[in-house]
Amino acid sequence: MKKLDKWEVEDQQFWDETGKKTAMRNLWISIPNLLLGFAVWIYWGVIVGLIQGLHDTNPSLFNFVFGNDGVPLEGNAYKALLYTLPAVAGLAGATTRIPNSFMVAICGGRNVKFMTTLLLILPALGTGLALRNPDTSFITFIVLAALSGIGGGAFASSMSNISFFFPKRMQGLTLGLNAGIGNLGVAVMQFVIPLIITVGLFGGESHILRDNSIWIHNAGLIWVPILAFFGLLAFLFMNNLPQHKCGPTPKAIGKYLWLELLGYGGSAIAIFFLVIPWGGFPELLKIFFVLVIAIICSLVLMRFLTPKDTKENLIGQFEIFKNKHNWVMTWLYVMTFGSFIGYANAFPKLLKDVFGYIRVDEAGQLLAESIVNPNAPDILKFAFLGAAMGAAIRPVGGWLSDKLGGARVTHWDTIIMIGAAVACGYVISLANVSPTPEQYFWPFLLLFIVLFATTGIGNGSTFRMIAIIFPKEQAGPVLGWTSAVAAYGAFLIPKIFATQIKAGTPEYALYGFAAYYLSCLIVNWWYYCRSNAEITC
Repeated sequence: MKKLDKWEVEDQQFWDETGKKTAMRNLWISIPNLLLGFAVWIYWGVIVGLIQGLHDTNPSLFNFVFGNDGVPLEGNAYKALLYTLPAVAGLAGATTRIPNSFMVAICGGRNVKFMTTLLLILPALGTGLALRNPDTSFITFIVLAALSGIGGGAFASSMSNISFFFPKRMQGLTLGLNAGIGNLGVAVMQFVIPLIITVGLFGGESHILRDNSIWIHNAGLIWVPILAFFGLLAFLFMNNLPQHKCGPTPKAIGKYLWLELLGYGGSAIAIFFLVIPWGGFPELLKIFFVLVIAIICSLVLMRFLTPKDTKENLIGQFEIFKNKHNWVMTWLYVMTFGSFIGYANAFPKLLKDVFGYIRVDEAGQLLAESIVNPNAPDILKFAFLGAAMGAAIRPVGGWLSDKLGGARVTHWDTIIMIGAAVACGYVISLANVSPTPEQYFWPFLLLFIVLFATTGIGNGSTFRMIAIIFPKEQAGPVLGWTSAVAAYGAFLIPKIFATQIKAGTPEYALYGFAAYYLSCLIVNWWYYCRSNAEITC
C-alpha cells in the first residue's frame, strides 16, 4: 500500500470517512504478524523441554558439554544450562526492542512489519535444521536463539505503530487487542508444537519420547511457510503514515536493517558476557550486570552510529528519558509484561523441572541425585494454558481501564499478583520434598494460571496508563521503550529460575518476584492512585 497523505484520527469526520477502515485493516494484519513473532521468539521454552526429555530417555542425544571442559553435563547442571537458550532469546529480543522502539517513525510501520516477519524465517529454518542433528553444538543453538530475538523486538515497533492509527479514546482496547492476541502467539506455539512434532511432516529422523515417536525439528520448520504468507500480507496491505519520515521503501529498509544490526551489536556483547565464566562472581548479580550492559551498548550504538537524518530523529525521541514518568511506567510495565513474557518463556521447563523429577525417597530423605518421575503429568498438554490466559485476558485489562481508570485496575491487580506468586512458591516447596510431587501439580497449575491472568490484566491497564499520561508524540516512543525494558523479563526470569533450580530452591525465585511486585504496588499508589496523586489515569 502507498504512504497515506493525511492522517488525523482525532478529527471525527476524517475518522468516520477514511481513518477507521484503514486503521482496522492495519490492525488485523499487524496482529497475526506479531503473533508469529512471539511464537518464534518464545518457542525455546518448549524446545529445551523436548531436548531435556529426549536426553533423559537417551543420554547420547543432545549430550552438551558447553562450559564444562568437554565433559558432558548431568543432573541439575544440565537442566540449568538449557535455560540459557530461552534466556538468550529473551535477552536478544528485549535488546532489539530498543531500536524497535524508534523504528516506526524512521522506517515506516509497513516496512518494519514486513521486514521483521521476513527475517524471522532465518531462525525458524535454522532451528529446524539444527534439531535434525542431535549432535549440533550448543553454541549453534545459542546463535539461533539470539536470532529468534527478532520476534521479541517486533512488539515494540508493532505497538508503537498501532498507537498512531487510533484516537485516544480507543487506545486501551486496540492496543490491548494487538498486544493480547499477539501475545497469544506464545500459547498458540505451546499448543501447536506438541501436536506437530508427532507427524513426520518434513521428513527426517524421529526419536522416542514417552514411548512415542517425535520429529523435534518440526518445532522450527512449521513456522517457515506461515511466516512467508503473513509477511507478504504486511507488504501488500499495510500502510506507512505521513507522520513517519521513512522516505522511499528501499531507503527505509536500509535504515531498518542498520538499526536492527545496532540492536544485535548490543545483544552480541551482552550474550558474550552472559556465556563466559565470571569466576566466583555471584550468578544473580551477573544476570543484572549483563542486562545493564545490553541496554547501555544498544543506546550508545544507536546514538553514535546512525546516519545523520536518523540520528536527528532519534535525538528528538530520546526526550522521553527526561520525563520521570517514563521511568516510573517502565518500572510498572516490567511487573506486568515482563512477568508475562518471562513466565511464558520459563513455564514449560519449570513444570518439567518441578514435577518431572523425584528428589526424596519414601522416608523424605534427600536423594543424591534426582530421578525421573514415572508418574509425572504430560507437561506439554498443559503448558500453553498459562500463556493463553495471560494473552486472552489482556484486552479485558485495557477495557476495564477505559471504564475504571488504569491506575485503579493496576493497584488491585498487583495485590492479587503478590498473593499468587507467594502461593506458587509455597506449592513448589511442598513438591520439592515429596516422593510424589505430581500430587501438587494441579494446585500449582491453577495458581500459576491466576498469576498469568494478573500479568495479562496488568499489561492492558499499564499500557492504557501510558497512552493517557503522555502526549501523542511521546506516547509511541514511551510505549516502545517500556516494552523493550519489560521484555528483559524473558531473560531475567529463566536465568533466575536456572540459578535457583541449580541450588534446589526454585520457590525462592517466586518469593523474590513477589517482593518486587510489592514495590510496584507502592510506586503505582504514590504516583497515580492515591487521592492527591500527581497524575490521575
